[in-house]
Amino acid sequence: MPKVSVVMGVYNGEKYLSEAIESILNQTFTDFEFIICDDGSSDRSVQIIENYANQDNRIVFLKNNVNRGLAATLNRCIEISKGEYIARMDCDDLSLRDRFEKQVRYLDRHKEIAIVGGAVYLFDEKGKYGLRRSKSKFNKVEVFKNSFFIHPTVMMRKSMLLSVNGYTVSKYTYRTEDYDLWCKFCYFGFQGANIDEVLLYYREDRDAYLKKKFRYRIDEMYLRIEWYKKLEIPKYYLPYIIKPIVAGLIPKRIMRIYHRKKYSNKVGSIPNIVLDNM
Repeated sequence: MPKVSVVMGVYNGEKYLSEAIESILNQTFTDFEFIICDDGSSDRSVQIIENYANQDNRIVFLKNNVNRGLAATLNRCIEISKGEYIARMDCDDLSLRDRFEKQVRYLDRHKEIAIVGGAVYLFDEKGKYGLRRSKSKFNKVEVFKNSFFIHPTVMMRKSMLLSVNGYTVSKYTYRTEDYDLWCKFCYFGFQGANIDEVLLYYREDRDAYLKKKFRYRIDEMYLRIEWYKKLEIPKYYLPYIIKPIVAGLIPKRIMRIYHRKKYSNKVGSIPNIVLDNM
């Protein structure tokens, strides 16, 4: 049995899919299976995945007949997985070569931890532009306030993931399946951690947050209301319920300035090794 099962959903990801797959296949830690599920793509994603699956027997290829969304797609991958640990990966990101080695070592040494994530370098078609770290103290307030983990960096204990019933498939979690999962881990009393290491190059349009449809912000607000009640969050954190709505109402020019200031001043610390070889 493999130590790690890597799960990745793909929907029309042909542009960057090969690079993402190769960043997993080239890991220094090799005891894994790589479960890739195409979620009804209409581009060349299926052909690309099949080509890699024919070359590397660690790849397990699944295919949804219709687009089911990320949460349902990941649950399907998890259902057939054989690994002790479940690692996430997205079809447009790049995992650093020693990512799995670091995370497996951490989980092996910290038996009380259910899920571990880490930091990312931010980049887009123009190149590197930022460094993003996550909170280190896993508690219900920090989990409620923000999405505690950067989703494609996480590695989870399969047994604990199954005990919280995996990803929630619902209207309110269509674009917030990760936030909901972190809240569930916290609600059921599990512990999580972010290691102070960069694990992944995270492909993110510098203005991606401006393109989020307002109806998804409304769905997120309702999800936050649900978790505010379940986690019994103190009343002075009530404003965080409407955080996604407020973000959607702030003028785009101001949000763009804030975003660049928050991350771009750290760009000098990002090595060129991955991007220069793309």
